Amino acid sequence: MIVTVTPNPSLDRTVLVDALVPGAIHRVGPARLDPGGKGVNVARALTAAGRPAVAVLPSGGAEGARMAELLAAEGVPVVEVPIEAATRSNVTVVEAGGTTSKFNEPGPELTGAERAALEGKAAELAARADWLVSSGSLPAGDGTDLHARLVRAGRGAGARVAVDASGPGLTAACQAGPDLIKPNLQELSELAGRPLRRLGDVLAVATEVRAAGVRTVLVSLGEHGALLVEHSGAWHATSRAAAVRSTVGAGDAALAGFLHAGGTGPSALRAAVAHGAAAVGLAGSRMPGPHQVRTASVRVHEVDESLSLTGAAA
Repeated sequence: MIVTVTPNPSLDRTVLVDALVPGAIHRVGPARLDPGGKGVNVARALTAAGRPAVAVLPSGGAEGARMAELLAAEGVPVVEVPIEAATRSNVTVVEAGGTTSKFNEPGPELTGAERAALEGKAAELAARADWLVSSGSLPAGDGTDLHARLVRAGRGAGARVAVDASGPGLTAACQAGPDLIKPNLQELSELAGRPLRRLGDVLAVATEVRAAGVRTVLVSLGEHGALLVEHSGAWHATSRAAAVRSTVGAGDAALAGFLHAGGTGPSALRAAVAHGAAAVGLAGSRMPGPHQVRTASVRVHEVDESLSLTGAAA
């Protein structure tokens, strides 16, 4: 079983427009409403792949209840930690050419008791899990160390821990020594404090992060695939994705594919890239099922350190 924790989940509404024009009135196509948040998406993708997963999340108001309903409809087991404030709602606008703009609310501020309940439930479930995944933005006013606390809780319970976060939260989590981090290119650049223009730059930073105590680094590179750096080596994988319909959740699908395929080595990297490529071809933040994932289309290469990443999507 894989347990995901999403400290700041959301209801995600996705609308389609021909082009997003500031100040204009837009006529939109059919809208989608999906349960959102990085950990939520990982649990959805794992469930779609047939891997047992449980999504742990704070839940409040009608939005929280609706999120639980949507996850139940997808067959995702949910453990709700009740909170006083309402779960946030986000809006994603996708243009005809695939350009995606997100409008994210900050989310509710958790009380000390609510944060403790979330951590306690995560630790309880981690004791029976292979992996604990702590993902996404942090609740308003939470500081920077919630992911780090979840790393320590998961490791203390005997589970391996993966973190997909950004900014100070990712920095703090790395200091707690997770088994895996899954940043995108921008997030890794922020962690390094410098731009990463070539694949060799990404490899260098991932190697530094591993030397500081993180066991495995999986970096999603948008159209340039993904880079895996671990104890047994480093590999780069790419795939030619279908037409891009939405990039929302593609990195979450990639992390789910990686964990579902064992969480180590080139075969897991291939699965990660295949899941991410399948996700960008789906509307909204839908997660791909096995019939949509084409691992045969993924190529795993030796790392070409000179490869330019200019224009790489997150």
